[in-house]
Amino acid sequence: MTQTPTAHTPAQGQSRAQFTVPATHPMVTVLGSRDALLRVIEKAFPAADIHVRGNEISAVGDAREVALVQRLLDEMMLVLRTGQPMTEDAVERSIAMLRASENGEGDGPETPAEVLTQNILSSRGRTIRPKTLNQKRYVDAIDKHTIVFGIGPAGTGKTYLAMAKAVQALQAKQVSRIILTRPAVEAGERLGFLPGTLYDKIDPYLRPLYDALHDMLDPDSIPRLMAAGTIEVAPLAYMRGRTLNDAFIILDEAQNTSAEQMKMFLTRLGFESKIVVTGDVTQVDLPSGTKSGLRQVQDILEGLDDVHFSRLTSQDVVRHKLVGRIVDAYEKYDSQNGTENGAHSGARSKRK
Repeated sequence: MTQTPTAHTPAQGQSRAQFTVPATHPMVTVLGSRDALLRVIEKAFPAADIHVRGNEISAVGDAREVALVQRLLDEMMLVLRTGQPMTEDAVERSIAMLRASENGEGDGPETPAEVLTQNILSSRGRTIRPKTLNQKRYVDAIDKHTIVFGIGPAGTGKTYLAMAKAVQALQAKQVSRIILTRPAVEAGERLGFLPGTLYDKIDPYLRPLYDALHDMLDPDSIPRLMAAGTIEVAPLAYMRGRTLNDAFIILDEAQNTSAEQMKMFLTRLGFESKIVVTGDVTQVDLPSGTKSGLRQVQDILEGLDDVHFSRLTSQDVVRHKLVGRIVDAYEKYDSQNGTENGAHSGARSKRK
């Protein structure tokens, strides 16, 4: 994209569109610092020649590309009007959503602006919100269903968004407590000989949940809430024999539950409670011969009323861009070599 004092006239077979940025929005919010957003758009629409003059942006070129540029600018303005800034990542995700819709791959009415402006929780000067269409649908499913399974690779926000919804429900007094749990299974390492008490030993398994809590609540309030039982963080084994009423319950790393543990956990559901189960079925760390409860439960509960399965993909990874490419590379390798998570068929029993 080039800033230029003149606008090109479309040649035969081409199209032209012009967009005027309202005076209330500085051009830097649309173009980006040092034209960073312009470069993202230029790279995404090589068949469109885009020019900027004052507060007007024009696009000339392939009719479909020009129409997408126009739609993108419309969506960007809708986001900016909410006071939320546009980032390079947000622009890239908006373009991906628009292209999917244009190619008939989208399966819903949601627009980029609807996805990017849905606030879940505001805490300590930052707002937590979905960043992809699948993440928005996952968050919406948590609102609509009693039990939701969030299944997808690392970095897709499965646990983080569930935690944000739990804190939101607690603050809105929709529930009286939050219960966070994980199975105590080592990811390839042996931690059983670590020194300390039982809580010292289980702390490494539960630390990611504590970290997320500190992002969403005043750190000084967390010990008080935990002492009062308003927030409970415990290994999955501590759930046996309990009935959990009026609670928002999250089971994290659910791929490392056995079939029996999954059934035990789901049947803890009490009145006025909600359950979110998160996990990545490609990263199972169970002992050889143990079937993953998260894999099995999809066959058992799929289609059951008030139970929803949200499936996220590498396109929903919100960590470093390289993480999504790594996930795709592993999937490609496994499909080409008949392996699972890099393990040959002889070792596949470890990943059931």
